[in-house]
Amino acid sequence: MPNPRQEPIAVIGAGSWGTALAIQLARAGHPTFLWGRDLAQLDAMRRARCNERYLSDAAFPESLEVSFELAAALSGARDALIAVPSHAFRTTLEQVKPLLNADTRVAWATKGFEIATGLLPHQVAAEVLGDRPGAVLSGPTFAKEVGAGLPTAMTVASRDAEFAKTLASRLSGPSFRAYMQSDIMGVEVGGAVKNVIAIGSGIADGMGFGANTRVALITRGLAEMMRLGVRLGAKGETFMGLAGLGDLVLTCTDDQSRNRRLGLALGRGRSLQEAQAGIHQVVEGVPASRAVCAVAERLDVEMPICREVFRIMHEGRPVREAVQELMGRELRFETE
Repeated sequence: MPNPRQEPIAVIGAGSWGTALAIQLARAGHPTFLWGRDLAQLDAMRRARCNERYLSDAAFPESLEVSFELAAALSGARDALIAVPSHAFRTTLEQVKPLLNADTRVAWATKGFEIATGLLPHQVAAEVLGDRPGAVLSGPTFAKEVGAGLPTAMTVASRDAEFAKTLASRLSGPSFRAYMQSDIMGVEVGGAVKNVIAIGSGIADGMGFGANTRVALITRGLAEMMRLGVRLGAKGETFMGLAGLGDLVLTCTDDQSRNRRLGLALGRGRSLQEAQAGIHQVVEGVPASRAVCAVAERLDVEMPICREVFRIMHEGRPVREAVQELMGRELRFETE
């Protein structure tokens, strides 16, 4: 049986998160190929041996190779890891599919419902790739801290227990610990909803509402996340773990979060266009709010925080009206 540390792994997507994961895999001793769409950016990374655009302080380990050709990156790879925004996930899978070997397993670090279909990444992967082992990586992780080698923990979820164990082992090292999980649905719902709640948390902080409000939003946001996830078939306990509560708290409380920073700008009176222009990267919570609310409406799941965040961003609702709507809701038991 081949030694997993000698089997190449391909990381598809050379943004901040894809680069950080490639660095971690290479740091853990695996031959790692990193590919992205921007050839000029790839050339710059190959020459500088770092991603100066996103992670300028994280030098590439020797076993990390930048690949200009997608086919070359995937050739011989036992595992492929997709790290692209949710809107590009299906297209990337379609591009990758004809280049995969028969036994290549595919994992992804993509979060969010697909806007057009309301499908989660594992459902999109099943449509495009068919019956092939799949796994999702999620949890409370900022790319900059992973690139810097700071202690980090995350979740690897797969219905294939062997794949989950192998991928967790390949990621883990002295400063990185990966836990295994089988509830893909719960892990992915957590990753989709937390970005929307983080925008709401940022809005509240931008308006100067304080710590009480922030914690209330996180707690009630967790309730919304669990409500939707359980309706979709997830396990309730998943949302108390790294990919649920952990990722939610991280994204709602630290200014490394693009979603939180967008909310801060909105809470301080900036328009959505101005807020997005100041971040210079994809803010997943913006399209996610539309998708989350569409799925919740279809399933008749009550998600008032997500609904108000959606209205602020996509219907032009004033932020103070949204706050008044939330605070004026009918009283109810907390566990309902």
